[in-house]
Amino acid sequence: MSLPLHDPAWLERMYNNRALVPDHMDYLQRWAQDSAQVRANVPCVLDVAFGAEAGETLDVFPSVRPGAAGAPVLVFIHGGYWRSLDKSDHSFIAPPFTQEGCCVVVVNYALCPGTPESPVTVPHIGRQMEAALAWVWRNIAQHGGDPQRITVAGHSAGGQLAALLLTSVWSLIGNGLPDGLVRKVLSISGVHDLEPVMYTPFLQQTLHLTEQQVLQASPARLQAPAQGLLYSVAGGDESEEFARQARLIQEAWGTHIVPRCQILPGLHHFSIVDALAKPGHDLHHMALNLLRA
Repeated sequence: MSLPLHDPAWLERMYNNRALVPDHMDYLQRWAQDSAQVRANVPCVLDVAFGAEAGETLDVFPSVRPGAAGAPVLVFIHGGYWRSLDKSDHSFIAPPFTQEGCCVVVVNYALCPGTPESPVTVPHIGRQMEAALAWVWRNIAQHGGDPQRITVAGHSAGGQLAALLLTSVWSLIGNGLPDGLVRKVLSISGVHDLEPVMYTPFLQQTLHLTEQQVLQASPARLQAPAQGLLYSVAGGDESEEFARQARLIQEAWGTHIVPRCQILPGLHHFSIVDALAKPGHDLHHMALNLLRA
């Protein structure tokens, strides 16, 4: 299927999620308020540095039901088109999982475009996420987590970053890191092919994507990982491009790596994040199934 990549109005309709959801600010403000309450009221370790650069920090929310063998670990990567939002907006995701016996890590990254002295690109953020996961593998046991049971969930841009981690060659990233450091991923409204983003004017003016970066950082354009499991979901009320992006990774990597691809009815680009944190919702169950696999 050929896309109208040279039609800026079409690309805007497909990818400008804030325009598609007029009350998006209500979601963002509530997330920030709820997250601040979570950090004030539940055990957590905040702003842990996983690297030396700006933005290379994470928050850890230990399980409230620690088991002797260590808790499964959920690492959450936020969205915002690689250019906005923060881990502090997403602490609200942690309690529904920590109450189920999981350890939750919410990671930050530098935002595009950075500064003239320190430019930030999408592949650069990908490398930061590899550093964050290396930190988790080496250190999460100190917080009651099991480094052998790491699941990564990401929303939107975070879905792209999460999927990319299944393709990482961990032995080249750090001494002693195991091949299957990340084996389980939940990509929520993930952007698995960056080519349309490169042609979308309101995004490209910040991201400055090149054709080489599109090839390098689009999970659907990379060879399928030899092992691992990815669930891909999008909301039924999102644009058809997000449904296509959700299916694309299953088509590219096959059903043995991506056995579940679902379009969840009644959800748009923001309410789908609420669904992740809602006990009883299908999406919450999907995350728990991966964590317990």
